[in-house]
Amino acid sequence: MSKVYFSSLHGKKSWLDKTSKLFDRAGFRSIIEPGDIVAIKVHFGEPGNTAYLSPIFVRRIVDKVKKAGGKPFLTDSNTLYVGARSNAVDHLVSAIENGFSYATVGAPIIIADGINGKDYVAVNIEGKHIKEAKIGSAVYHADAMIVLTHFKGHELTGFGGAIKNIGMGIGCRSAKQIMHSDVLPQVQDDKCTSCSKCIEWCPTEAITVFSTAKIDHAKCQGCGECTVTCPSGAIAINWMTEPSVTQEKIVEFAWAAIKNKSGKVGYFNFVLNVSPDCDCWGWNEAPIVPDIGILASFDPIAIDQASVDLVNNAQGLLGSRLKDMQHEDKFMSLTGIDWRPQLAYGEQIGLGMRNYTLVKVY
Repeated sequence: MSKVYFSSLHGKKSWLDKTSKLFDRAGFRSIIEPGDIVAIKVHFGEPGNTAYLSPIFVRRIVDKVKKAGGKPFLTDSNTLYVGARSNAVDHLVSAIENGFSYATVGAPIIIADGINGKDYVAVNIEGKHIKEAKIGSAVYHADAMIVLTHFKGHELTGFGGAIKNIGMGIGCRSAKQIMHSDVLPQVQDDKCTSCSKCIEWCPTEAITVFSTAKIDHAKCQGCGECTVTCPSGAIAINWMTEPSVTQEKIVEFAWAAIKNKSGKVGYFNFVLNVSPDCDCWGWNEAPIVPDIGILASFDPIAIDQASVDLVNNAQGLLGSRLKDMQHEDKFMSLTGIDWRPQLAYGEQIGLGMRNYTLVKVY
């Protein structure tokens, strides 16, 4: 049974101080050796969204890592969709405009998969769905990692927690296409400019270009590189998949993201401003429950299970998007998505366990 440390928001004590105390009580200092380069995985928020984790919490973790002798940097990987975070230049600008400047957080930002999502390490995992997972190289080469997650609803996975933060969040751009779709890419002839850039990145030589690009599906392995490479959007992003399959793929990418960091990863879930949708949207709606608290654990499955349980036991907020204030499963009521496959599969492959002990930290 895993331990999950929990600090509620009651009492006349700073939430920032509680964050620092959770770092200590959870034992996260033990994962950092002097000189370790420490990735702090965080979502910088799409411009226009205000629900993402506040940089002032991140600063507390940065300070604790430095005191332990580590060298922290903030990181996230580029998005699959074309927005304000699909390349490192726009991503960095968005992060700084959302408050993640060095002056605020005390650490530099390194986009995990590089300028255009091509900077990754292929990690062999031989999973049920994924044999080789492409992980942002900045995270892969870091010595340790602290994962800071704004816990919330999600339209594809039911909720967005620690598992999604490292699985979808550390996979490179083409990896995100693999997680999002089971359908092989198609070329839209009217958009193709015959630039041939897709050929350079196709690992199976499945693409030829004459008047337009053509993909040989007998050779194509669905890696997604052509989709994220095409400058004209002629090879469209495909979102077609089953939610349970997507969840299992995300779990396998999460497994790959921490495979070379045994005993060197700690997780925080901030169950604050529990918005109904992902922070990738350029807006956010009212939270579905009151602010609950902050959790810390070495177990990503246990911390997500505990966070779900706390939300489900909380009173729903009137005026939010919750359809049923008394529903025993708020995320199911909110999204219609069964979120349990990600935790069950994560437990099955040894990523963590759903049984936990909640240790209250005052």
